[in-house]
Amino acid sequence: RRSDDFTVAMETVTAWAWGPLSLLTFLALLRQHPARHVLQLVVSLGQLYGDVLYFLTEARAGWAHSDPHPLYFWGYFVGLNGLWLLVPALLLLDAGHQLA
Repeated sequence: RRSDDFTVAMETVTAWAWGPLSLLTFLALLRQHPARHVLQLVVSLGQLYGDVLYFLTEARAGWAHSDPHPLYFWGYFVGLNGLWLLVPALLLLDAGHQLA
Protein backbone atom coordinates (compact mmCIF):
# COMPACT_ATOMS: atom_id res chain seq x y z
CA ARG A 1 0.00 0.00 0.00
CA ARG A 2 1.52 3.28 -1.06
CA SER A 3 -0.77 5.88 0.48
CA ASP A 4 -2.14 6.63 3.92
CA ASP A 5 -5.94 6.86 3.97
CA PHE A 6 -5.95 9.66 6.55
CA THR A 7 -3.52 11.79 4.55
CA VAL A 8 -5.42 11.25 1.32
CA ALA A 9 -8.70 12.21 2.99
CA MET A 10 -7.27 15.31 4.68
CA GLU A 11 -5.54 16.53 1.53
CA THR A 12 -8.71 15.98 -0.49
CA VAL A 13 -10.61 18.23 1.91
CA THR A 14 -7.75 20.74 1.77
CA ALA A 15 -7.72 20.82 -2.03
CA TRP A 16 -11.47 20.92 -2.62
CA ALA A 17 -12.70 22.91 0.38
CA TRP A 18 -10.01 24.82 2.29
CA GLY A 19 -8.12 25.94 -0.82
CA PRO A 20 -11.08 27.63 -2.54
CA LEU A 21 -12.43 28.89 0.78
CA SER A 22 -9.03 30.44 1.54
CA LEU A 23 -9.11 32.25 -1.80
CA LEU A 24 -12.63 33.49 -1.06
CA THR A 25 -11.46 34.68 2.36
CA PHE A 26 -8.52 36.52 0.79
CA LEU A 27 -10.80 38.25 -1.71
CA ALA A 28 -13.25 39.19 1.07
CA LEU A 29 -10.37 40.70 3.07
CA LEU A 30 -9.17 42.69 0.07
CA ARG A 31 -12.65 44.04 -0.56
CA GLN A 32 -13.42 44.62 3.13
CA HIS A 33 -16.53 42.44 2.72
CA PRO A 34 -18.62 42.13 5.91
CA ALA A 35 -18.28 38.30 5.86
CA ARG A 36 -14.48 38.43 5.90
CA HIS A 37 -14.14 37.77 9.63
CA VAL A 38 -16.54 34.82 9.59
CA LEU A 39 -14.64 33.34 6.64
CA GLN A 40 -11.32 33.94 8.41
CA LEU A 41 -12.67 32.19 11.50
CA VAL A 42 -13.90 29.16 9.53
CA VAL A 43 -10.71 28.76 7.47
CA SER A 44 -8.44 29.25 10.48
CA LEU A 45 -10.38 26.77 12.58
CA GLY A 46 -10.29 24.22 9.77
CA GLN A 47 -6.56 24.68 9.27
CA LEU A 48 -5.88 24.44 12.99
CA TYR A 49 -7.99 21.28 13.26
CA GLY A 50 -6.12 19.65 10.36
CA ASP A 51 -2.77 20.56 11.87
CA VAL A 52 -3.67 19.16 15.26
CA LEU A 53 -4.80 15.93 13.60
CA TYR A 54 -1.55 15.83 11.62
CA PHE A 55 0.60 16.13 14.74
CA LEU A 56 -1.51 13.77 16.84
CA THR A 57 -1.60 11.12 14.11
CA GLU A 58 2.18 11.24 13.85
CA ALA A 59 2.57 11.16 17.64
CA ARG A 60 0.33 8.07 17.85
CA ALA A 61 2.48 6.40 15.18
CA GLY A 62 5.51 6.97 17.42
CA TRP A 63 6.99 9.60 15.09
CA ALA A 64 7.60 6.78 12.60
CA HIS A 65 7.40 9.06 9.55
CA SER A 66 9.77 11.69 10.89
CA ASP A 67 13.55 11.75 10.62
CA PRO A 68 14.88 11.19 14.16
CA HIS A 69 17.84 13.55 13.67
CA PRO A 70 17.28 16.36 16.25
CA LEU A 71 17.92 19.23 13.82
CA TYR A 72 15.45 17.85 11.31
CA PHE A 73 12.85 16.87 13.91
CA TRP A 74 12.88 20.11 15.91
CA GLY A 75 13.79 22.50 13.09
CA TYR A 76 11.73 21.17 10.25
CA PHE A 77 9.02 18.92 11.62
CA VAL A 78 8.18 20.83 14.80
CA GLY A 79 9.41 24.34 13.92
CA LEU A 80 8.21 24.82 10.37
CA ASN A 81 5.05 22.77 10.79
CA GLY A 82 4.44 24.61 14.05
CA LEU A 83 3.99 27.80 12.03
CA TRP A 84 0.87 26.17 10.61
CA LEU A 85 -0.43 26.01 14.17
CA LEU A 86 0.66 29.51 15.19
CA VAL A 87 -0.64 31.49 12.20
CA PRO A 88 -4.17 30.01 12.17
CA ALA A 89 -4.37 30.37 15.96
CA LEU A 90 -3.51 34.07 15.71
CA LEU A 91 -5.98 34.57 12.85
CA LEU A 92 -8.63 32.71 14.82
CA LEU A 93 -8.09 35.01 17.80
CA ASP A 94 -8.22 38.06 15.53
CA ALA A 95 -11.46 36.92 13.89
CA GLY A 96 -13.01 36.20 17.28
CA HIS A 97 -11.97 39.63 18.53
CA GLN A 98 -13.39 41.35 15.42
CA LEU A 99 -16.66 39.47 15.68
CA ALA A 100 -17.11 40.08 19.41
